Amino acid sequence: MDTPGGLRAILADPAGAVIGLDFDGTLSPIVPDPEAARIHPDGPALLTRLGGLVGAVVIVTGRPAATAVEYGSLAGVPGVVVLGHYGLERWEAGGLTAPPVHPGLARVRAELPALVSGIEGVRIEDKQRAVAVHTRRAADPRAALDALRGPVAELAAEAGLAVEPGKFVLELRPPGMDKGRALSAFLRERSARSVLFAGDDLGDLAAFAAVRESGLPGVTVFSGSAEITVEADIVVDGPDGIMELLRSIADAIEP
Repeated sequence: MDTPGGLRAILADPAGAVIGLDFDGTLSPIVPDPEAARIHPDGPALLTRLGGLVGAVVIVTGRPAATAVEYGSLAGVPGVVVLGHYGLERWEAGGLTAPPVHPGLARVRAELPALVSGIEGVRIEDKQRAVAVHTRRAADPRAALDALRGPVAELAAEAGLAVEPGKFVLELRPPGMDKGRALSAFLRERSARSVLFAGDDLGDLAAFAAVRESGLPGVTVFSGSAEITVEADIVVDGPDGIMELLRSIADAIEP
């Protein structure tokens, strides 16, 4: 396979490169219980190594930033930045910054349990600044997701929230921020000269678009399944494939 131009730019000028990564499905395998997700065993050491070679490593996730830090064992990874809740939160050097909680979430927490109660196996995950509805454990996850799309969208609209769809999940969250906007702002902040972003789900498409629209040499990496069709420069097999790719980048940069 030919090396994409964006990847060649990263290898030629690593100090100007930003490596952006999703968490679930990219650094961590997808698991039935989101609270059981943990980073790939090779992840912390590899991110530490890579962070010493490129301009910046940033994790852009729908999870709370502190949760990604905990589940990813990232507190001991020097220099890594975590943008949680699609960029609403920022964790860096042990400090967390975040806006006030959206008032519409109180209504969602009160009304969502009754809305999903008729579908067995559906699970509600409270992310503090967002609430997610998971159908992966339902007898028919796709049918359950389809049945909930309309009612969840209606509730979100009434509460002033946006709905972020994913693989067997609908997430109700504050509007006005997505992974693309978060990544674009970070690239400007770091005066990036090249960028790579890896993700696996619908929420990562905005970040893929941000790479393409940045005007920088860039490369997109898809680590998801055939359930979602995505145009990407590189396709790998889940977190194992991501670790292999990041390791190859580090090996190519190091003398």
